[in-house]
Amino acid sequence: VHLPFCRKRCHYCDFPIVALGSSASSPGGPGEGEDPRIADYVRLLLREVAATRPVSDDGVPLETIFFGGGTPSLVPPRLVAAVLDALRGRFGLSACPEVSIEMDPGTFDAAKLRELVGVGVNRVSLGVQAFQEELLRACGRAHGLREVHEAVGIVTACEGLQNWSMDLISSLPNQTQQMWEESLRCTVDARPTHVSVYDLQIEQGTKFGQIYTPGVFPLPNETDSANFYKIASKRLSEAGYQHYEISSYCKPGYECKHNVTYWQNRPFYAFGLGSASYINGVRFSRPRGMRNYADWVQKLEDGTWCHESSISETKDMAMDSVMLSLRTARGLDLHSFSKSFGEALTRSLCETFRPFVESGLVIAMDKEREALQFNEFESDLESEGEMSGSRMAFLRLSDPDGFLLSNELISLAFGTISP
Repeated sequence: VHLPFCRKRCHYCDFPIVALGSSASSPGGPGEGEDPRIADYVRLLLREVAATRPVSDDGVPLETIFFGGGTPSLVPPRLVAAVLDALRGRFGLSACPEVSIEMDPGTFDAAKLRELVGVGVNRVSLGVQAFQEELLRACGRAHGLREVHEAVGIVTACEGLQNWSMDLISSLPNQTQQMWEESLRCTVDARPTHVSVYDLQIEQGTKFGQIYTPGVFPLPNETDSANFYKIASKRLSEAGYQHYEISSYCKPGYECKHNVTYWQNRPFYAFGLGSASYINGVRFSRPRGMRNYADWVQKLEDGTWCHESSISETKDMAMDSVMLSLRTARGLDLHSFSKSFGEALTRSLCETFRPFVESGLVIAMDKEREALQFNEFESDLESEGEMSGSRMAFLRLSDPDGFLLSNELISLAFGTISP
């Protein structure tokens, strides 16, 4: 569920958002909730939910809900509750749904967080990004270091909230290894149950896109960026976090269930400006402009909106499966892939990855997820029996070196699937 409101646009952001500017109220302040743009948008969102038909008639309820932004913590809790009520009424909620909300330091106080937890939120994703005042300023973030420490204190003290994540960004302009080590230390000291670490991407049309070139000072070069990634993997693993996806770390049992849905290529609804859904094999993104989105919701209600996208071709589904699986520590389930897309393609993929299994960038594993030696991998690959009978059951990228080359390795797989 996209709640697209921010106080200002960060210099690296190319999301469809609405910058509220100085009208954005202080956390818990008397003006909160009075900005008509927020209330108007939520009414539009509720209309989209009401006009969306459940995928099936068997009443399978929603397992997860994720309020993403923008800065969802700028939205008054009563409006978040209205969206939750609408989703519950339309689709049902499972007995223990994961309900996450993204929150930025400086946009909430203890009372507001308690209210959100009271209406059903049980997981918070805190957008810290850095623990250095100069880096926060350089990114155009609306908060400073004081607000970061206040927010961490509020979240950790909140009764009824055990599950929370912290977001960090590496490869920022003028970021040094010492700064990165400090941010990781502060993160570990805050003891979140989950940490997301993102490498800065320079997008066209953003302020950073206008003034910086990737790999050119003051941005780090490729070697330094890779080093940031390796340091994060090492420090967070040492602190007891499991590196379960390229950008994601968690304490045991605290994976983000919502994001795992994406990586397992399972279907999901989406609501709101620019949001993307995956239903019945079709991926669809809503309009990114508010006026176009409002027109689209009207057509959805009128029954005059016609979906132009066709169901994904088999090769597209195979590429999705490979791309999403190889992002995770679980890796690609070869037996399942073979059942869905055929023995020949599965063997071709394994053949493509042969030199990388030999070099250690790709790891072949058996059903118990024990790593196979290269000679065992070769023996299985060259045998004439079916994949279902071989020892080889999974392929995953090594951590951190294989993960660092994920784009290149996945591109090679795409070339095998769709020559």
